[in-house]
Amino acid sequence: MSDTPPTTSASSVALSEASTDAAAAFTQRSGVLATIQRLLHKYPTLSPATVLVVSTLVFWYFSEGKILKAPTIGIMLQQAAVLATLAVGQTLIVLTAGVDLAVGTGMILTHLVVAKVFAEQGYPAVVSLFIGLIVGLVLGAFHGFLVTKVRLPPFITTLGTFYIFQSLALLYGQARTISGVDLGDDRATKSYDGLLLWTGKTITFGDRQTGLTITVGVVLMIITYFVFAWVLSNTAWGSHVYSTGDDIEAARLAGINVNRVIMSVYVVAGALYAFGGWIQIGRSGSVSHNAATDINLETITAVVIGGTSLFGGRGRLWGSLVGALVVVVFRLGLKLSDVDPYWQNFAIGALILVAVGIDQWIRKVAK
Repeated sequence: MSDTPPTTSASSVALSEASTDAAAAFTQRSGVLATIQRLLHKYPTLSPATVLVVSTLVFWYFSEGKILKAPTIGIMLQQAAVLATLAVGQTLIVLTAGVDLAVGTGMILTHLVVAKVFAEQGYPAVVSLFIGLIVGLVLGAFHGFLVTKVRLPPFITTLGTFYIFQSLALLYGQARTISGVDLGDDRATKSYDGLLLWTGKTITFGDRQTGLTITVGVVLMIITYFVFAWVLSNTAWGSHVYSTGDDIEAARLAGINVNRVIMSVYVVAGALYAFGGWIQIGRSGSVSHNAATDINLETITAVVIGGTSLFGGRGRLWGSLVGALVVVVFRLGLKLSDVDPYWQNFAIGALILVAVGIDQWIRKVAK
């Protein structure tokens, strides 16, 4: 028997080198994906911002540039004002690993209360808005009570109150629209000086026909984001919101009163029902139980697209504003591009699935 070791064939060498090259290529690709994954985990707003830019450019092409014209941008900002305002409250709740399916019907009920006590009972506008705020706080506190004391899951709680608030709005409003004239709008002079309609007062930059036109409601919405973004980043309450959503048991062991935190975010969301309702009154110039019928799910869409995790503890408030703009850009862009309206909801649904898939992927980032 020969002691000479077997020689390696040329084909075996070639196969080994090919396997090594393939492994190196896979490792390189994995390294790039891991870098992107860590980047998106560190900067949650980066993903929705990219979607906003890309979608705007796509619709700019298909709409022959209409979507980037100043008047169109103004319309999109006005359309996003109520959605983005309610998305603030939705973001706070989602950060604690909850959800609010009744944010839209809560807003509708509060703005109906404001309009009716002003137009039919003769209360001053300031008092009417204050009563609406109290109603919003009560609705939010009711959610918080059911979640923290009765221990009902947020999804079931707000699904039930979605129908309750909707029915109360129909019963209280008697399915009647309150016109702008009853709210202080002088149709003859197009005056929006009344306090209830003040949020609909326009501010134009440049020429009235070709310039950028926004409303006071848009300005108030942006101020709201600055305030709550600062609160979340610079206060103990903001830190507790993130901690509660990230790991509720660890937060409890750290001495955080998690029930109080959860109750507080639902109460704040209730206050934003009333605030968003005020902006809605100014935007539409009237009040109806049919206002903003799709906004319940659109706020969740904006929050998820904005990079806030449905599992809680991760996300930035500004991402929700970007997410709201993405929703508006998609809807208006598809319309300007003459796409069948049925495909609009299809596109939004697909966007939600992609956003949730990306969120799941980002959450697996290596620590």
